[in-house]
Amino acid sequence: CFRALCCKGPPPPRPEYDLVCIGLTGSGKTSLLSKLCSESTENIVSTTGFSIKAVPFQNAILNVKELGGADNIRKYWSRYYQGSQGVIFVLDSASSEDDLETARNELHSALQHPQLCTLPFLILANHQDKPAARSVQEV
Repeated sequence: CFRALCCKGPPPPRPEYDLVCIGLTGSGKTSLLSKLCSESTENIVSTTGFSIKAVPFQNAILNVKELGGADNIRKYWSRYYQGSQGVIFVLDSASSEDDLETARNELHSALQHPQLCTLPFLILANHQDKPAARSVQEV
């Protein structure tokens, strides 16, 4: 009330954007979103199913739907793509060659999906602090 009476009124609403966050189990999706929301990253467990977080920024709010990356969950990812306005693909840059190949296949599948193929993609090479991490060029 005070702000409305004495100032210029309430601040204008921030635009909201719906994103989907995908990647294999252990790639760091939950840790990334927890950091962006200023939450503790201790005791994080793998996401089973999906989780939604509102990530606030000064000029916008990102509503991020994080999808679990386990093999038995990945086949359901496409059911959660509708309404997305962008994609965050998190990749463990220190993963094994097999996991990197699996991640590559999942990324290519997402890039070709009709509901995602025209959207902006952020590909995040996570775990760069680990000794086995590959460079962005290697990834």
